[in-house]
Amino acid sequence: MRRLLTFLAVFSVLFTNNVAQSYAADLEAGAQIFNANCSACHAGGNNAIMPEKTLKSDALKDNGMDSVLAITNQVKNGKNAMPAFGGRLADEDIDNVANYVLSQSEQGW
Repeated sequence: MRRLLTFLAVFSVLFTNNVAQSYAADLEAGAQIFNANCSACHAGGNNAIMPEKTLKSDALKDNGMDSVLAITNQVKNGKNAMPAFGGRLADEDIDNVANYVLSQSEQGW
């Protein structure tokens, strides 16, 4: 029983560490993709085309865009002046961008 508990403790520490590293890598990839594809209009979480629709936390909440799923859908399909990136970017890249945007908005850009 003691060996089982030791194994489970070691496994959970290693697994948690790998998940954290994986998430950090996704945010880094998201930042690179954002800078290459989105920052022309959304630098610093702003919106050069529609200034009231920023990527700041309050604006995302007000516009129903405060989840990874909502942001992913917006990036894939576009809306108004924002072009659709589905087909231009891989699904994984879009997911990384959505996680990055949400993370940055929570940190205040």
